[in-house]
Amino acid sequence: MTQITVPSPPGPQDDLHSVVQTRTREWHFHIYFLLQSPTETAAALALRDAVLRLRRDGAFVAVPLNRVNKDPIGPHPAGSYEIWVPDSSFSDVFFYLATNRGNLSILIHPLTAQQRRDHESRNGWLGTPWPIYLDGLPLESEEVPLQYPELQLGWSTSLEEEISLEERRRRGARVEELLAKDPEAAPAPKD
Repeated sequence: MTQITVPSPPGPQDDLHSVVQTRTREWHFHIYFLLQSPTETAAALALRDAVLRLRRDGAFVAVPLNRVNKDPIGPHPAGSYEIWVPDSSFSDVFFYLATNRGNLSILIHPLTAQQRRDHESRNGWLGTPWPIYLDGLPLESEEVPLQYPELQLGWSTSLEEEISLEERRRRGARVEELLAKDPEAAPAPKD
């Protein structure tokens, strides 16, 4: 009898420095719409205009690309447009789009130097997932493509704006202290 050894998958990363250094700082939301449907196209463009108004009014930072794709382009199989979002606005934009997208599908992915992995396995969907064409995406780029560095957000955040590891540890210890007597909150391991 032949015995096959299956390697155990690696455990989750839990080193503070590694997690902070490898986090993503920018995201793309791709709003898809059927080109054959005037109703769906109008809904997608109305959502885009609403995002632009809300950005102007200070609700969040979100930058729809000026171009709206009226044909399939790159990995995207339908009409689409991209919204760039820094990590500091991710939650606000995610919730806004989740509650205002109607029947539109939205691909969400991080913006890193590994574009194929970002689109293929680090992605998420609001609505029904669409098939995307991955063959044209590079496996690895030399660096993360910076978008809108003039905003000094996301990958362009200055080092002075970063929270230090020591401050993160202080904040974490304070959260643990505040939750210590709450029976519903799981305590962190003692190691």
